[in-house]
Amino acid sequence: MRARNLALVLTAALVLYIVMLADRAIALFRSGETSGILLGVGVMVLPVLGAWMIVATWRSGTRIQRLARSLEAEGGLPDVEDLPRMPSGRVDRKAADAWFDERKAELEAHPDDWRYWYRLAYAYDIAGDRKRARDTMRRAVELAKTA
Repeated sequence: MRARNLALVLTAALVLYIVMLADRAIALFRSGETSGILLGVGVMVLPVLGAWMIVATWRSGTRIQRLARSLEAEGGLPDVEDLPRMPSGRVDRKAADAWFDERKAELEAHPDDWRYWYRLAYAYDIAGDRKRARDTMRRAVELAKTA
C-alpha cells in the first residue's frame, strides 16, 4: 500500500508539472510572435508526452496488480522469503540464479501460460535484470488478455 500511495503522490506532482508546462505553452502561443508560437508547440509536446506516459504506466501497473491478485488467489505467487540474502537485503546472487533457472524450466514446460511468464519476470527482477523483467511481464500481460 505504501508503494501505491507514493506512486499517487508522485503522479500528482507530475500532473501539476504538466499543467504548469501547458500553461507556459499557452502563454507562448498568445505572444503572437512566430518564435513564441514555435516554442509553444515545442513546449506543448512535453505535457502531451508526459500525460501519455502517466496513463501508460498506470495502465500497466493495474494490469500487473490484477495478475498478482489472481496468482495470489490461486496460491501461485512467487515466494522468495527462504532464499539467502546479502547484508543489503538483496537475494544472494547464486541463490537468485538458481531460483531463476527453476522458473525458466517451469516456463519451458508451460510456454503459453501467463502465470509462468509472471514468475519468470519476478525471477529476472530479483536477479537484478529489470529490463528483461519488464519485457517478460509485458508478455505475461499479453497472454493473460487472451486467456
